[in-house]
Amino acid sequence: MTVARLAAEAGGHAALERYERGVTRQRKEDGSFVTEADLAAEQAILKIIAQAFPEHSVLSEESGVQQGDPALRWIVDPLDGTHRFARGLRFWGPLVALLHKDVVVAGAMSMPVVNETYWAAQGHGCWLNGERCRVSDVQHWSEANLSLGSLSRLVESPAGKGVMSLVGSCDYTISGGDLSGVALLLKGEAEAWLECGVKPWDVAPMAILVPEAGGVITDIAGADTIETGSACATNAALSAHVRKTLGIA
Repeated sequence: MTVARLAAEAGGHAALERYERGVTRQRKEDGSFVTEADLAAEQAILKIIAQAFPEHSVLSEESGVQQGDPALRWIVDPLDGTHRFARGLRFWGPLVALLHKDVVVAGAMSMPVVNETYWAAQGHGCWLNGERCRVSDVQHWSEANLSLGSLSRLVESPAGKGVMSLVGSCDYTISGGDLSGVALLLKGEAEAWLECGVKPWDVAPMAILVPEAGGVITDIAGADTIETGSACATNAALSAHVRKTLGIA
């Protein structure tokens, strides 16, 4: 857990230096942005991990696979929200997670512009800047805030009809995406967070952050996996309602 936190903080600091002096960006083959900051953040994160656990394997968005112990694998997104970063917006940062035999057991994420770092590990709670972080106890969906990732991808997904039903029946909807979307849930400022159409590294640390904050998380189809690049995360009180509305068994 400590290494995950330090790695996320190091990556955030490396990216923040470049954010403050101006952003140079280019498009990758898939059409998404990559910047000098993505690469600098990745180097900073991987250095922290390698110093602590040189025998572990790593999957990182920019550099791919680094071979090591297959039972202990780090998954890294050095700069989640690159599009926001490239446009000069505030809500972006690194995502770091450790899997033991394909189960996420520790993770962290950092948003350096707003000075927020979250970390968690199995049985150790979820923390925001050193203070315990917990989801809300709101019990009625009509009073709930709903945090969404890409609305277009969610609507086009098999759960799209259910997503729109949730949008139409909650108190308020925030469509921000990236790591800031789940941060609202972790802080108790939203009662549910939905995401789909992304990569495993975009949702990996959430698989431990959410339950350690008292919430419930699966993928958008109800499976306990990060491999589909989707997420349905809620506080405990509203989990059944959200999953029923989405058609999750």
